[in-house]
Amino acid sequence: IELGFAHLDWPDGTQAGIVDVPGHEKFIKNMLAGAGGIDLAMLIVAADDGFMPQTLEHLDILTLLGIKDGCVVITKSDVVDPEWLEMMKEEIVGRVEGTFLEGKPVHCVSAYTGQGIPELRQELHDMVQRASIKNMRVPFRLPVDRVFSVDGFGTVVTGTLIEGSMHEGDLAELIPSGAATRIRNLQVHGKDVDTAYAGQRVAVNLAGLKKTDVKRGDAVAKPGSVRTSRMLDVRLQNLKGSNRVIQNDSQVHLYHTSQVQLAKVVLLDRDALNPGDSCYAQLRLSDPISTKSGDRFVIRFYSPLETIGGGVILDDSPVRHKRFQQPVLEALKIKESGSGGDRVIQVLTEFGTELPDAAKLAAKLRLDEEDVSKAVQELCARGRAVEPLEGRYASAAVMDKTWDTCREILAGYHKQNPLHAGMKEAEVRQKCFKSLDQTTADALLGALRQEGKLRRVSERYALSDFEIKFTKRQNNIKQKLLQTYRNADLESPATDDVLAGFPQNEKTDAKQVLESLVTGGELVMLTPQICWYKDVYARVCDVVKAHFAEHETLTLGELRDLINSSRKYTLAVLEYYDKNRITKKDGDLRRLVGFRE
Repeated sequence: IELGFAHLDWPDGTQAGIVDVPGHEKFIKNMLAGAGGIDLAMLIVAADDGFMPQTLEHLDILTLLGIKDGCVVITKSDVVDPEWLEMMKEEIVGRVEGTFLEGKPVHCVSAYTGQGIPELRQELHDMVQRASIKNMRVPFRLPVDRVFSVDGFGTVVTGTLIEGSMHEGDLAELIPSGAATRIRNLQVHGKDVDTAYAGQRVAVNLAGLKKTDVKRGDAVAKPGSVRTSRMLDVRLQNLKGSNRVIQNDSQVHLYHTSQVQLAKVVLLDRDALNPGDSCYAQLRLSDPISTKSGDRFVIRFYSPLETIGGGVILDDSPVRHKRFQQPVLEALKIKESGSGGDRVIQVLTEFGTELPDAAKLAAKLRLDEEDVSKAVQELCARGRAVEPLEGRYASAAVMDKTWDTCREILAGYHKQNPLHAGMKEAEVRQKCFKSLDQTTADALLGALRQEGKLRRVSERYALSDFEIKFTKRQNNIKQKLLQTYRNADLESPATDDVLAGFPQNEKTDAKQVLESLVTGGELVMLTPQICWYKDVYARVCDVVKAHFAEHETLTLGELRDLINSSRKYTLAVLEYYDKNRITKKDGDLRRLVGFRE
């Protein structure tokens, strides 16, 4: 009856989330709540039961939701004879003809004997590799399909992240209620993560909300990124196999992600929509609904409940239309083709990485600033533009070009420095964004991080899929170095002395591994001869922060007494602070500039 969730891992690191939806016709509502946001479908037919009538309705729904790839699996193949199995395969091939599963593989498996399971795993892996990459440039949106409370944490919601990326600490909005919240914690397949990406099954711990504040059908989104409305302009499709003619003013059940609403269908260019036909329509709802242009939906007949059609949303917050108005139909045609923002995109691309605001765009286009601002926000919602800095924009094409440049430069760096955690951020800015100010360059790098293409490690940037790969000997050296600095605490030995402790045949590796640990942040190099283990450095920073919370200045003697260390190490850490603009020297005093989180 309820949705089931699992994940599937492959040796190459690929991971897929699986949503198991109920097959019975009475639970189509639950099936629709789980089907939103999926990329691939696995049609399950039990060998001893055969193809069920409601399976055709499932296929229609998946087609309306835009699913284009999948496979068929016949289970329990061990309980029937081979002749029956072959007959079953032929029947299924005929049943899926004309659907997106036509011509797709049919796998016969048995969970009991293991027959066909390895081949099915490989088939699923191949399908996942073919799936299109999700757009990470749009603001995050997570339709809620489950709500519960966890002692000590509070309200937790789960769902499939259909757009963008969520980060621990992000501000969020519960829609359609508009309640403000914050992402306290994220989990993907039971593991804590800092970031979750579109396509993943996610559990989100929401701050400041009670379990009773949230229900299935709500969504967690970036504040202000999703509008709420009681009307939707749509391209409406009546299924070819539908038994119903959709009349103007028909009452229907509207299914969108995990939301269900009653709606009235207003046909804008005809009085009736016959099976197999489509047209422009306006859906008028009984309660507010939160959607985005481009979203897909399904409608079911008012009574009895049966799937009759669906389509795509063209305007998520339209005005009320009169029927048979040619200008209205022409405007919807433009929205459907996606050309409404083409002029804005063209000019935005011409500005490149300058990141113009709406005023600059409006001046260039000779249009009203408010209209341009609305248009560019709509483009951001569709992923055709991004907003790296508040109120300043770049086109997707510019971001693609920026990414190509960064990828090429960082890939070259990783090749030359395979044991470095990444390139220093100042060097990345200089090589990738020579003509840009630091604020703009950092914003563009931040946008690429949001998309999951780059990661920042200890004030360095790396490609997200880059990993330091130590040999077995280098790994042993790494553990020995970390143990040395961990045990030494504040009184760490000189770098030259540490390296001298390794045999001659390991000295080169030891130097490279030490450098790698510094670039990765596991060691902090105060001076070329003084390194601290990261936890030791963090402990000293906590002491310094506590001191500056009560005092405006800090002297060398005060810090030496606070950390109970010698002048040598105290001076080293203070000079490191000065060099990295954490403190500023004022005679014999230090004043706090600020720790970079």
